[in-house]
Amino acid sequence: MPNRSEVITPALLRDWALPVPTGGKEARGTVLVVGGARFTPGAVLLAGVAALRAGAGVLQLAAAESTAAALSIQVPEALVVGLPETGDGAVRGDPGDLLGGLVAEADVVTVGPGLTDIDATGGLLHLVLEAARPETALVLDAYALGALSHEPDLLVGSGRRVVLTPNLTEARHLLGDEPGDDLDAAAAEVARRYDAVVSLYGHIATPDGQCWREESGDAGLGTSGSGDVRAGLLAGLLSRGAEPAQAACWAAFAHAVSGQRLVPRYGRIGFLARELLDEIPYTLATV
Repeated sequence: MPNRSEVITPALLRDWALPVPTGGKEARGTVLVVGGARFTPGAVLLAGVAALRAGAGVLQLAAAESTAAALSIQVPEALVVGLPETGDGAVRGDPGDLLGGLVAEADVVTVGPGLTDIDATGGLLHLVLEAARPETALVLDAYALGALSHEPDLLVGSGRRVVLTPNLTEARHLLGDEPGDDLDAAAAEVARRYDAVVSLYGHIATPDGQCWREESGDAGLGTSGSGDVRAGLLAGLLSRGAEPAQAACWAAFAHAVSGQRLVPRYGRIGFLARELLDEIPYTLATV
């Protein structure tokens, strides 16, 4: 049985303070976000900007070739690389293309935001795992979790620093069953089965049974693009030196409280995912 989960509070986080990098942008790490099919480039934008807002020093985005130019204009802070596409506009990775080199140099790689084809995503995931250094942290989201569910042993025993960020549907694929009402238990089982830290709707678990839960989240976070923000926020915290469980707990709290800060202006369910981005630095700074 997993341990009883601990509530994530400002006091807990203050006792688990985030690293404060010194020096130039390289000291805050490089985040690479891989995703953004032809019709969903916004997911990569949201995740990438969230990583910067959380403290990443360098941002790189790899998305469908047809969207790369527009994305580079929307996120001028990032290096943007276009990836090959299928006929339907899904992103695929080809051995020998630019992606492998970017992965090899990144400190954190986030795979999944805006991907749309499970088979092509599986190929991307393998390319990333083959190119990434052993110390590179990984955040797997959205379709990358679907691809992982088809190969449940892919990460087991690898020793990699990995965080999985499923929603309820993705948790069902990972578990092969409905997660049920006990999300602490569901997160713990996914963590144990896939040998990775899991962040499931504010329920955090490690493979060895440690559990935390964030209780500030409200209905407004259930909006399009919110999960992309959370994945990028997590990547940014990893990039600045946080450990996976620490980054997951801080990201869950910052995501939820950033939403709370928007309620007076937009109501409980009226804010947009992109409006969370500007709240992240202040939320992190005032814990």
